[in-house]
Amino acid sequence: MNTILTINAGSSSLKLGLFSMDSQALLLRLDTSDIHGNAQLKIKPEPVFADKLSKQSLQLSELVGTAAWQDDEFDAHHYCLEYALQFIRKLDGVTISGIGHRVVHGSEHYSTSCVLDEKHIEKLKTFIPLAPLHQPFNLKLIELCQQLCPNTAQVACFDTMFHVGQSRLERYYAIPRQYSEAGVQRYGFHGLSYQYIAGELRDLHSDSPKAIVCHLGAGASMCALDNFTSVASSMGFSALEGLPMGSRTGSIDPGVLLYLQREQGLSLDELEDLLYRQSGCLGVSGISSEMKHLLEHDSPEAKLAVDMFCYRAALEIARLAGVLEGLDTLVFTGGIGENSALIREHISQRCRWLGLHLDPILNAQGQLRISHTESRIACYVIPTNEEKVIAQESIKLLNTTN
Repeated sequence: MNTILTINAGSSSLKLGLFSMDSQALLLRLDTSDIHGNAQLKIKPEPVFADKLSKQSLQLSELVGTAAWQDDEFDAHHYCLEYALQFIRKLDGVTISGIGHRVVHGSEHYSTSCVLDEKHIEKLKTFIPLAPLHQPFNLKLIELCQQLCPNTAQVACFDTMFHVGQSRLERYYAIPRQYSEAGVQRYGFHGLSYQYIAGELRDLHSDSPKAIVCHLGAGASMCALDNFTSVASSMGFSALEGLPMGSRTGSIDPGVLLYLQREQGLSLDELEDLLYRQSGCLGVSGISSEMKHLLEHDSPEAKLAVDMFCYRAALEIARLAGVLEGLDTLVFTGGIGENSALIREHISQRCRWLGLHLDPILNAQGQLRISHTESRIACYVIPTNEEKVIAQESIKLLNTTN
């Protein structure tokens, strides 16, 4: 059986998926969490594939490993990916025919996925200044796969490609044009998630609704869709802009950054650490970056962090509704959006003026459609599936090039 391995790596996680090239069906999920601590690789076979595993007498005890490393933080991802590949290679009759990667930044140069070669890899290196925390990491994983699977084709699927084509009104900042044309502009991220949700919405609605998708998780953003196409996003030049997130600031007055450097003496590295790792819900609460923990905590600081997240989310919905000049559909997705009825309720209450009303029972149950029958705006909870998009893009490209 020819398969595609999808790689979706975060700073503290590694999500892998094994898909059939013929049917595009998911066969296995291979997820590693707490990758810089007591990392465990959890293998979750789909029912269609579970029988195959049992027939090969592969026990669950073989599927869990504890990572140990000495040098830099990338060693953990190296270890977990190598462990996963060792397991897959034990499967009789299974061949990895291609590897699909989530790559954060493709600039405006890549509006579609591509089969990687050295020319593309060198081009992706030039985007490192546009995503200094993410792009080098993506490239390391690509290079690692070249070492571990030297004869296997690799495909890059970009988080920015879904947003290519937005107007300059949305893309450009109010800075001298020379900087905008040099690449200092709003790119938007979480594009693979939005691409998947757009496809799901197309199946639900054939009348091309004006929609806003709320991808809410440790990283959070929103996207305005018109005719299932991205026209605006809350994230901009980096993955910092927009909503406050688990440990990221979201939008902030640039004057604050100048003040912190000049008056508080923060270095560039210290400022970067503050913006990405010390702020957001963690910074406001002083307790946790995890929304689940904050909702369980009864302190006023935790409540403030939750309320701020919901308040800013409602403000962003209002902005994107203005871009669309109306709103027909609202979608919640991502870890928080899919799992927290309370967050959905708090955000939606602030959007009642738009004509949005949730059905409290449907919302509590996390049904597909959670809007009240009297709501002017249809509201859905749709689990995202970035890995499926990566697999589909990779299979399409590799079938075309072979």
